[in-house]
Amino acid sequence: MSGLFEDYRNYLLGDADLDIIADRDKLAQWRHKCFGPAYYKLGRKIIYRGSDLNAWVEAHKIEPGKAGS
Repeated sequence: MSGLFEDYRNYLLGDADLDIIADRDKLAQWRHKCFGPAYYKLGRKIIYRGSDLNAWVEAHKIEPGKAGS
């Protein structure tokens, strides 16, 4: 599995490490469209778990040469 994020860390919306996936506005658009990595909404706070981010990244991995023709 991809190790871009620490599995046992929580990432808050606005955390610079999330910019690897998308900026704050793009993440908000994805949440509105029910797309993107899983997240928790606690009050007004958005929290992403590192393990969920890694799972989402891995699901979007492209391996050249293995794709169907």
